[in-house]
Amino acid sequence: MTDNRIEKQIELKAPISRVWRALTDHREFGEWFRVKLEDPFVPGQPIRGKILHPGYEHLQWEIVTQKLELEHLFSFTWHPYAINPNVDYSQEPSTLIEFNLEKTPSGTLLLLTESGFDNILANRRAEAFLRNDNGWTQQMKNIERYVAQNQ
Repeated sequence: MTDNRIEKQIELKAPISRVWRALTDHREFGEWFRVKLEDPFVPGQPIRGKILHPGYEHLQWEIVTQKLELEHLFSFTWHPYAINPNVDYSQEPSTLIEFNLEKTPSGTLLLLTESGFDNILANRRAEAFLRNDNGWTQQMKNIERYVAQNQ
């Protein structure tokens, strides 16, 4: 990990097809990520939803899907740690989130990368990095638990 990039990985005891569905089916993604999404992920299209995580329910979640490479790569961009409802983050640079999947003898290796923090405004960069680093640690546990309980 550097100041520009968050990297997390976890081995999930499930086949790639199962992990792929948990990542890319908008309803399943919403279950473990704690966001209510109405629409599917479509490359080049924004998707919005209501955050369900306690304390953040007043916020709208928004990403733009970048890539869906079947059972290999799912990526999107977003504005990191955009939690002030009185701020318009739309003109700020975004970061890129990539979920890469690799088959292992016992399941699937999920590699997560969030990059582009060096483009975030200096007054937000450190806090956004710290909060997202902690958030991704929790989200990796969430997807692990979700996939284990929903085989």
